[in-house]
Amino acid sequence: MASVQDIKRRVRSVQNTRKITRAMELVAAAKLRRAQTRIEAMRPYAERMQELMVGVARASSSVRGLPLLQRRDVRTTAILPLTGDRGLAGAFNAQILREAFGQERRLRDEGVKARWLVSGKKGVSTLRFRRYEVAQAWTGFSDSPQYADAQAIAHRISELYSEQEVDRVVVIYNQFESALTQRVVAQEVLPIPESLLEGDEEERSQALLGDFIYEPEPEQILERLLPVYVETELYRALLESAASEQGARMTAMRNASKNAGDLIENLTLQMNRARQAEITQEILEVVAGADALIC
Repeated sequence: MASVQDIKRRVRSVQNTRKITRAMELVAAAKLRRAQTRIEAMRPYAERMQELMVGVARASSSVRGLPLLQRRDVRTTAILPLTGDRGLAGAFNAQILREAFGQERRLRDEGVKARWLVSGKKGVSTLRFRRYEVAQAWTGFSDSPQYADAQAIAHRISELYSEQEVDRVVVIYNQFESALTQRVVAQEVLPIPESLLEGDEEERSQALLGDFIYEPEPEQILERLLPVYVETELYRALLESAASEQGARMTAMRNASKNAGDLIENLTLQMNRARQAEITQEILEVVAGADALIC
């Protein structure tokens, strides 16, 4: 049985750990609130972007010649998991990578080659540990992504698709639903589906309101809008991933603090039992000594 001093040292160690996990929980909660605010601020922009694309597409005589809309036989698919730069976030990184490896296995069974691009240090380290070839990686912004980060990723994947180095691009990320729930999403961002440009009935009616004169031609405007749409989708995915990471970290640290509290209670109980055993032993020794003197 461990001594009282050993148990006291363990209790102090767990108490210090609980202080750290509690602080990390509070920091994650504050970052989560900011991430949610950024997502809510970005949604109207994304909706307006789609309405604009619908209006311009309907005014265009043909959109089939645009590189980002062209569909071809899929021989190579780019897989882009959006992971975090840090751990201690529960299953946040693991479930993204699990889905990414599942996608890679399904592509291999279909005879399609997978090309890896990755965002986040955790994804980079895991892929390199498994000896996957990483075409390009982006790190250092998973906590607070900026639009410029989405632009850099969007420019690269658009370049790979336009130069026919890849025939499809799939982004895998955690979609934020609540601090307790993050849902893994595998979204095909390229090629951009032509059905997206058709819009629903409400968007079509709004797009047809008014008599517009386009300068330059609608096809040229749409050609410039499509890369911006890809940037917007990636920025939204990065914000969703950032909020999911903070939510997962907050939940994980809360559970860790709770487990530390339970462990402290158990160790305190053990310490009290050990102290009582020591006291009982000392009493027995005193009684035995007194009996020896009497005899």
